[in-house]
Amino acid sequence: MASIRKRTTPAGHTRYEVVYRGPDRRQRTKTFKRKTDAQRYANTVEADLVRHDWVDPQLGRQSFGEWAERWSATTTHLKPKTRESYDSIVRNHLLPEFGNRPMASIDHAEVLAFMSNLTNQGKGAGTVRNIRDVMRLVFKLAIRNGVVKTNPVEDIKAPRKAKSEMVFLNEDQVWALAEEIRDPPPLRRGASHRDGGYPDYALLILFAAYTGLRAGEIGALRVSRINLLRRRVEVSESADEAHGKFNIGPTKTYSRRSVGIPTPVVEMLVPYLAARKQNDLVFEGPDGGPLRHSNWYPRHFKPAVVRAGLPRDTRFHDLRHTYAAFLIAEGAHPRAIMERMGHSTINVTLGTYGHLFPAIGEQLDEALGQRFIAAGPTRSVTQPFPRVSNDRAQ
Repeated sequence: MASIRKRTTPAGHTRYEVVYRGPDRRQRTKTFKRKTDAQRYANTVEADLVRHDWVDPQLGRQSFGEWAERWSATTTHLKPKTRESYDSIVRNHLLPEFGNRPMASIDHAEVLAFMSNLTNQGKGAGTVRNIRDVMRLVFKLAIRNGVVKTNPVEDIKAPRKAKSEMVFLNEDQVWALAEEIRDPPPLRRGASHRDGGYPDYALLILFAAYTGLRAGEIGALRVSRINLLRRRVEVSESADEAHGKFNIGPTKTYSRRSVGIPTPVVEMLVPYLAARKQNDLVFEGPDGGPLRHSNWYPRHFKPAVVRAGLPRDTRFHDLRHTYAAFLIAEGAHPRAIMERMGHSTINVTLGTYGHLFPAIGEQLDEALGQRFIAAGPTRSVTQPFPRVSNDRAQ
């Protein structure tokens, strides 16, 4: 257990030295000017040793930057895009603030002030939340390795990210967007579009609006995944871009699903896919190769949105929302919508599109009214109901 030794320094000052042995049986000491501080520390050490909650003070002197690097090495299983985002947070936000600081010296109040300052600087709610989450994970790893006892990032609230307003297009708007992206106006400064326009991108718009696939899922889609006879598309991969590279990996929910393709869209796909090999990507970039959403979106999609007269905040992801709205309008069950959209749970489906279901509720109310009328067309509630005789109960 811990003991306190009184000693005098060469300069004649009195000091109190706490001496104890850790679980590794190594002797450790810590010196205080006041005996009360030494006693308080000794009591704490003894309690930690009894609870097996003691941490080596030497480990607490290791820097945050060192543990951030060690934590980054544990994220190799994540998607490249996710890793790129985490590395950017560590490099641009956490290391400049805490990189050289000992882990044990960073407390809750300091982290809270840091997060508040990010908000005051105008950082978006999503950015602040992501910075907080990454910092919390770094400390979580350090706790598991006995570097610190508590996580100073726990219980720190982050501002809520405002949900992007969903845009739902109607059938005519989807067609207008497809037509505008197919035949864009001439470019300035001598540049030119591809000869014949971009009928493949018009098909891409229609395919997205009538299958609900995510942008990454469309970017990774290969010809072999489309069964024209069964009118189905198998969704098993997703594409993203990280560190300037195009990557294909698992879907957002790490699951596979099969989605139906409407017959008119299949009829458009038949001649389009006829000249393609099974392993080819269905949709490619303007000059061949993978369709990089980061380039295609601002150069083709957003200008077409403006020319088609759609709301300026219309995103490619809104084609997915449009698909969900089409399904709901046709009376699709939430479970069927969940499976087609590839949501992890039905709660995600209802939480995202629940506000569109009241229209279905009105149809159900009308149907129930018709059922009521059919059951008793000659009856009237103004006539008294027959009384039940008490003899039946005897």
